[in-house]
Amino acid sequence: MALLRTKMELRPLGNTGLRLSCVGFGASPLGNVFGPVSENDAISSVREAFRLGINFFDTSPYYGGTLSEKMLGKALKALEVPRNEYIVSTKCGRYAEGFDFSAERVTKSIDESLARLQLDYVDILQCHDIEFGSLDQIVNETIPALQKLKESGKIRFIGITGLPLEVFTYVLDRVPPGAVDVILSYCHYSINDSTLEELLPYLKSKGVGVISASPLAMGLLTVTGPPEWHPASPELKSACQAAAAYCKERGKNISKLSMQYSLSNKDISSVLVGMNSVRQVEENAAAATELALFGNDQEALVEIEAILKSVKNQTWPSGIKQS
Repeated sequence: MALLRTKMELRPLGNTGLRLSCVGFGASPLGNVFGPVSENDAISSVREAFRLGINFFDTSPYYGGTLSEKMLGKALKALEVPRNEYIVSTKCGRYAEGFDFSAERVTKSIDESLARLQLDYVDILQCHDIEFGSLDQIVNETIPALQKLKESGKIRFIGITGLPLEVFTYVLDRVPPGAVDVILSYCHYSINDSTLEELLPYLKSKGVGVISASPLAMGLLTVTGPPEWHPASPELKSACQAAAAYCKERGKNISKLSMQYSLSNKDISSVLVGMNSVRQVEENAAAATELALFGNDQEALVEIEAILKSVKNQTWPSGIKQS
């Protein structure tokens, strides 16, 4: 049965020719990363996302020790729609057993991912959290291996992901033009940290598409607060908690405001957010619709930014090796 679909804003992704929904479906929760998710809930969430105009789905073999890919594969198959109606991104190099960016491992990795996803190809294959490997290996071995996969038709485009923004310039300055099509940055374009903005002109000059993940800063910008393991400083956690309380007192939702803040920069092709229920899908789609109709709640954003001023752009450490 054909799904009656709602339209969502589509944005071009660099020079790829792909047009991604401004809200992207992060499938890590389908791997039970944040608690158990039934197969029925996974299928319903993906179906509702697709119905509401979300066409971009992102996963990784690392999420839930391959479970996320399997669940997403089942859910996409259950849509029973032509393959060209949705865009799938997965990753390589990071696995439950550790990191391995060797040409041999990433070449084997895509075949495993395609089997789990029940697909003939993925639209984007990304090197996952490259700061934990050798950046020179990424440049000299991993990306050339991905180029071969691109030529074989198993992947359409190549991406890199990581937390420290300097990993992107390091790699992009050393690979041939056009070798990397997209970067995925996380926790650097939200109300508390917008440092990705400084990199956008550089990325645009390289023709590289930009995906931004974790608009809620891995739980910092929520009423319930971040998980215990969150690496942010006590000062940052406290300030975000105060901002969430301010919003709650005024009948506003800090998570929705944060999502809309991230969505408002049109140079970011898609804002990727983890979803594991129909309710979460509907809330994120509604945030995008409301933003398109009414714009940002500037008054609330000014107040939140004032509360977060002392910790603005504060991040947390992540490992980088260049050789």
